Amino acid sequence: MDKMINCLWFDHGEASKAAAFYASVFPDSHVGRAAEAATDFPGGEAGMELTVQFTVLGRRFLGLNGGPMFKPNEAVSFMVETEDQAETDRYWNAIVGNGGVESDCGWCKDRWGFSWQITPRILNEAMTSPDRAAAKRAMEKMMTMQKIDVAGIARAFAGEEA
Repeated sequence: MDKMINCLWFDHGEASKAAAFYASVFPDSHVGRAAEAATDFPGGEAGMELTVQFTVLGRRFLGLNGGPMFKPNEAVSFMVETEDQAETDRYWNAIVGNGGVESDCGWCKDRWGFSWQITPRILNEAMTSPDRAAAKRAMEKMMTMQKIDVAGIARAFAGEEA
């Protein structure tokens, strides 16, 4: 049993929607139990859905329907390491295509404002390579991308493309 569970703050009524979306996109994911508020609380009333438990890629989360006062930002993001272009495309397209927003260098935001890094394994390997010249080429190539192009990173790392 995990002792630490990430709690994500959502506007009222959005936690279950987000949990269902994440569970539909990522394997080893599901929506768990929801809990209603036992009493009135700032910005909400007794009986409103307050929390929902969910799992994404085997990690436990708690969605809190806390209201509109706090918004996510890029200081915290979810990095999902992918194996190939098809998996990269599937996750990226699901997030962006469901009201999300593209950003640079493999980052995107979902419709709730949470930042995701959809990162092919080859990019992580290139960036940490002891061949610093190859790592530099791969990083420079990544800096020109929004969704990561796996083949483009491989070519840049190999020195076949600037």
